[in-house]
Amino acid sequence: MGHAGMAVAAVRYLRSVGAATSAGPAGGSPARPVLRAVGAPEGSPERMDPAEFRRVLGHFATGVTVVTAPAAAGEERPAGFACQSFASLSLDPPLVAFMVSRTSTTWPRIANAGVFCVNILGAGQDAQCRAFAVSGADKFAGVEWSPAPATGSPLLAGVAAWVDCTVHTVHTGGDHLVVIGRVDDLGTADEPVAPLLFHRGRFGRFTAVDG
Repeated sequence: MGHAGMAVAAVRYLRSVGAATSAGPAGGSPARPVLRAVGAPEGSPERMDPAEFRRVLGHFATGVTVVTAPAAAGEERPAGFACQSFASLSLDPPLVAFMVSRTSTTWPRIANAGVFCVNILGAGQDAQCRAFAVSGADKFAGVEWSPAPATGSPLLAGVAAWVDCTVHTVHTGGDHLVVIGRVDDLGTADEPVAPLLFHRGRFGRFTAVDG
Protein backbone atom coordinates (compact mmCIF):
# COMPACT_ATOMS: atom_id res chain seq x y z
CA MET A 1 0.00 0.00 0.00
CA GLY A 2 1.43 3.40 -1.00
CA HIS A 3 1.57 6.52 1.18
CA ALA A 4 -1.74 7.84 -0.15
CA GLY A 5 -3.42 4.47 0.41
CA MET A 6 -2.08 4.31 3.94
CA ALA A 7 -3.44 7.77 4.66
CA VAL A 8 -6.87 6.88 3.32
CA ALA A 9 -6.86 3.67 5.36
CA ALA A 10 -5.98 5.62 8.50
CA VAL A 11 -8.80 8.07 7.91
CA ARG A 12 -11.30 5.30 7.22
CA TYR A 13 -10.23 3.61 10.44
CA LEU A 14 -10.74 6.79 12.43
CA ARG A 15 -14.16 7.27 10.88
CA SER A 16 -15.11 3.69 11.68
CA VAL A 17 -14.50 4.32 15.39
CA GLY A 18 -16.61 7.47 15.38
CA ALA A 19 -13.97 10.13 15.04
CA ALA A 20 -15.35 11.56 11.80
CA THR A 21 -18.00 14.15 11.45
CA SER A 22 -21.18 14.93 9.77
CA ALA A 23 -23.41 17.88 10.47
CA GLY A 24 -25.73 17.07 13.35
CA PRO A 25 -29.41 17.97 13.51
CA ALA A 26 -30.42 21.33 14.86
CA GLY A 27 -30.35 21.22 18.63
CA GLY A 28 -28.64 17.84 18.61
CA SER A 29 -25.08 16.82 19.39
CA PRO A 30 -22.39 19.12 17.99
CA ALA A 31 -20.92 17.97 14.69
CA ARG A 32 -17.72 15.96 14.92
CA PRO A 33 -14.65 17.03 12.94
CA VAL A 34 -13.96 15.69 9.48
CA LEU A 35 -10.81 13.57 9.27
CA ARG A 36 -9.20 13.91 5.89
CA ALA A 37 -5.92 13.16 4.15
CA VAL A 38 -3.95 15.62 2.07
CA GLY A 39 -2.18 14.77 -1.19
CA ALA A 40 0.44 12.06 -1.52
CA PRO A 41 3.84 13.07 -0.09
CA GLU A 42 6.47 14.23 -2.54
CA GLY A 43 9.95 12.76 -2.28
CA SER A 44 13.10 14.58 -3.29
CA PRO A 45 14.85 13.30 -6.47
CA GLU A 46 17.92 12.39 -4.45
CA ARG A 47 17.26 10.91 -1.02
CA MET A 48 18.81 12.96 1.75
CA ASP A 49 21.04 11.20 4.25
CA PRO A 50 18.78 10.50 7.29
CA ALA A 51 21.69 10.79 9.73
CA GLU A 52 22.61 14.26 8.42
CA PHE A 53 18.96 15.31 8.49
CA ARG A 54 18.69 14.31 12.16
CA ARG A 55 22.02 15.94 13.03
CA VAL A 56 21.11 19.32 11.59
CA LEU A 57 17.53 19.36 12.88
CA GLY A 58 18.82 18.29 16.29
CA HIS A 59 20.14 21.83 16.74
CA PHE A 60 16.56 22.98 17.19
CA ALA A 61 15.86 22.72 20.92
CA THR A 62 12.41 21.42 21.80
CA GLY A 63 10.29 20.64 24.79
CA VAL A 64 9.38 17.02 25.49
CA THR A 65 5.91 15.56 25.85
CA VAL A 66 4.19 12.25 26.47
CA VAL A 67 0.99 11.81 24.48
CA THR A 68 -1.48 9.49 26.23
CA ALA A 69 -4.93 8.02 25.59
CA PRO A 70 -7.31 5.94 27.71
CA ALA A 71 -7.59 2.22 27.21
CA ALA A 72 -10.09 1.46 24.46
CA ALA A 73 -12.72 -1.28 24.68
CA GLY A 74 -11.04 -4.65 25.05
CA GLU A 75 -7.70 -3.17 26.16
CA GLU A 76 -6.26 -3.48 29.65
CA ARG A 77 -3.83 -0.56 29.65
CA PRO A 78 -3.87 3.03 28.42
CA ALA A 79 -1.64 4.09 25.55
CA GLY A 80 1.23 6.54 25.51
CA PHE A 81 4.42 7.53 23.70
CA ALA A 82 7.18 10.12 24.03
CA CYS A 83 6.84 12.95 21.50
CA GLN A 84 9.05 15.94 20.70
CA SER A 85 7.08 16.98 17.61
CA PHE A 86 4.32 18.95 19.32
CA ALA A 87 3.12 22.50 18.72
CA SER A 88 0.25 24.88 19.29
CA LEU A 89 -1.61 25.51 16.03
CA SER A 90 -4.68 27.72 16.39
CA LEU A 91 -6.25 29.99 18.98
CA ASP A 92 -9.74 30.08 17.47
CA PRO A 93 -10.67 27.28 17.49
CA PRO A 94 -8.09 26.07 20.01
CA LEU A 95 -6.00 23.46 18.18
CA VAL A 96 -2.68 21.71 18.81
CA ALA A 97 -0.72 19.26 16.66
CA PHE A 98 1.69 16.40 17.10
CA MET A 99 3.52 14.22 14.61
CA VAL A 100 3.76 10.44 14.86
CA SER A 101 5.52 7.84 12.73
CA ARG A 102 3.35 5.75 10.43
CA THR A 103 5.01 2.67 11.93
CA SER A 104 4.04 3.58 15.51
CA THR A 105 2.23 0.77 17.32
CA THR A 106 0.78 3.28 19.80
CA TRP A 107 -0.89 5.60 17.29
CA PRO A 108 -3.61 3.08 16.24
CA ARG A 109 -4.60 2.80 19.90
CA ILE A 110 -4.84 6.59 20.25
CA ALA A 111 -6.84 6.73 17.02
CA ASN A 112 -9.14 4.04 18.38
CA ALA A 113 -9.72 6.10 21.54
CA GLY A 114 -10.33 9.27 19.49
CA VAL A 115 -8.92 11.44 22.31
CA PHE A 116 -5.53 12.19 23.83
CA CYS A 117 -3.72 14.23 26.46
CA VAL A 118 -0.40 15.95 25.81
CA ASN A 119 1.70 15.84 28.98
CA ILE A 120 4.42 18.52 28.86
CA LEU A 121 7.26 17.05 30.90
CA GLY A 122 9.08 18.94 33.57
CA ALA A 123 12.83 19.08 34.25
CA GLY A 124 13.85 15.86 35.96
CA GLN A 125 11.34 13.70 34.07
CA ASP A 126 13.85 12.50 31.47
CA ALA A 127 13.67 8.93 32.83
CA GLN A 128 9.93 8.97 32.27
CA CYS A 129 10.47 10.20 28.72
CA ARG A 130 12.86 7.31 28.05
CA ALA A 131 10.36 4.82 29.47
CA PHE A 132 7.62 6.04 27.13
CA ALA A 133 9.99 5.91 24.17
CA VAL A 134 10.41 2.14 24.50
CA SER A 135 8.19 0.02 22.26
CA GLY A 136 6.40 -3.04 23.61
CA ALA A 137 7.00 -2.44 27.34
CA ASP A 138 4.38 -1.64 29.97
CA LYS A 139 5.05 2.08 29.87
CA PHE A 140 2.69 2.85 32.74
CA ALA A 141 4.31 0.45 35.23
CA GLY A 142 5.04 2.45 38.38
CA VAL A 143 3.84 5.70 36.80
CA GLU A 144 1.50 7.87 38.86
CA TRP A 145 -1.34 9.37 36.86
CA SER A 146 -4.95 10.49 37.08
CA PRO A 147 -7.68 10.79 34.40
CA ALA A 148 -7.62 14.10 32.53
CA PRO A 149 -10.88 15.97 33.17
CA ALA A 150 -12.33 16.07 29.66
CA THR A 151 -11.24 12.81 28.03
CA GLY A 152 -10.04 10.52 30.81
CA SER A 153 -6.63 10.21 29.15
CA PRO A 154 -3.75 9.67 31.59
CA LEU A 155 -2.53 12.93 33.10
CA LEU A 156 0.94 12.16 34.46
CA ALA A 157 1.97 13.39 37.90
CA GLY A 158 4.62 16.09 38.05
CA VAL A 159 4.22 17.49 34.54
CA ALA A 160 4.69 21.18 33.84
CA ALA A 161 1.41 21.44 31.89
CA TRP A 162 -1.18 19.32 30.10
CA VAL A 163 -3.52 19.71 27.13
CA ASP A 164 -6.59 17.46 26.91
CA CYS A 165 -7.88 16.96 23.35
CA THR A 166 -10.23 15.26 20.93
CA VAL A 167 -8.76 14.07 17.61
CA HIS A 168 -9.80 16.70 15.04
CA THR A 169 -8.04 15.90 11.74
CA VAL A 170 -5.22 13.67 10.50
CA HIS A 171 -2.94 14.61 7.60
CA THR A 172 -0.15 12.76 5.81
CA GLY A 173 3.41 14.01 6.12
CA GLY A 174 5.89 11.72 4.41
CA ASP A 175 6.72 8.88 6.77
CA HIS A 176 4.71 10.55 9.56
CA LEU A 177 1.13 11.53 10.26
CA VAL A 178 0.20 15.02 11.44
CA VAL A 179 -2.48 14.69 14.11
CA ILE A 180 -4.46 17.81 14.99
CA GLY A 181 -6.43 17.89 18.22
CA ARG A 182 -9.16 20.23 19.38
CA VAL A 183 -8.42 21.35 22.92
CA ASP A 184 -11.15 20.44 25.40
CA ASP A 185 -9.30 21.42 28.59
CA LEU A 186 -5.81 22.34 29.71
CA GLY A 187 -3.84 23.42 32.73
CA THR A 188 -0.51 23.75 34.51
CA ALA A 189 1.02 22.41 37.71
CA ASP A 190 -0.17 24.06 40.92
CA GLU A 191 3.39 25.34 41.42
CA PRO A 192 5.59 26.41 38.47
CA VAL A 193 7.60 23.53 37.03
CA ALA A 194 10.62 24.14 34.78
CA PRO A 195 10.33 22.39 31.40
CA LEU A 196 12.40 19.43 30.21
CA LEU A 197 14.31 20.33 27.03
CA PHE A 198 15.94 18.21 24.33
CA HIS A 199 18.85 19.40 22.18
CA ARG A 200 21.34 17.49 20.04
CA GLY A 201 20.42 14.15 21.58
CA ARG A 202 20.64 15.29 25.20
CA PHE A 203 18.16 16.41 27.85
CA GLY A 204 18.59 19.77 29.53
CA ARG A 205 16.94 22.51 31.55
CA PHE A 206 15.83 26.02 30.72
CA THR A 207 17.87 28.95 31.98
CA ALA A 208 16.46 32.46 31.61
CA VAL A 209 18.66 35.15 30.07
CA ASP A 210 18.38 38.40 32.02
CA GLY A 211 17.93 41.58 30.02
